[in-house]
Amino acid sequence: MSLHELASQPAFGVTLTLTAYAIALLGQKRFPWLHPLLVCSVLVIAVLLLCDIPYEAYQKGGDMIVFFLGPATVALGVPLYKNARRIGGSFVPILSGITVGSVSALLLAAGLVWALGGSKELMISMMPKSVTSPVALEISRQAGGIPELTAVLTVITGLIGSMLGPGLLRLAGVRDDISLGTAIGTASHGIGTARIIRDSELAGSVSGFAMGAAAIITSFLFIPIYHLLRG
Repeated sequence: MSLHELASQPAFGVTLTLTAYAIALLGQKRFPWLHPLLVCSVLVIAVLLLCDIPYEAYQKGGDMIVFFLGPATVALGVPLYKNARRIGGSFVPILSGITVGSVSALLLAAGLVWALGGSKELMISMMPKSVTSPVALEISRQAGGIPELTAVLTVITGLIGSMLGPGLLRLAGVRDDISLGTAIGTASHGIGTARIIRDSELAGSVSGFAMGAAAIITSFLFIPIYHLLRG
């Protein structure tokens, strides 16, 4: 069996992804500043390019991993349930922060594309980048954006937020778990949540709640934005 025939099997994409992630975790043990998701992505891309394997072949296995993202995301409800009382005690400030963060993410993305002379299609594709991928892709698709571009921007946003977000927030004096979780979940969705939950279960719980709430708020906000852009 040739390499390209092997790559067309779903097991190839799964094996390549898991192997790359295992290597990334080993690298992080040696160099704690390395981000495993970033290293894993670079390794997968490098293998596909060096072996001239089309993305469509890798995607057959990659889609199987994507399928399990749903249950993994639902699992974030466990720490959320455990900390529900503490989150409920700060519900209004948390929801206010999520709302302001969601509006800011939309306006800043739109403002950047407009300032650089980008098209409406590019603007729509970029605006939902801070919400979880399934929601961002559907918003982009329904509003007339480019879902593939939205997917890339969403992943990059999550990676940057998970790598730099906690450090920048603490540098700015934001240190309590509820504030950190609200900011990371609103701006960096699941990737940021997976990162911050390693530091604090409470922060991860708030981040999971913020991720879900930001997706709902952004979806509603996009209704008038869509009609405005269409006009």
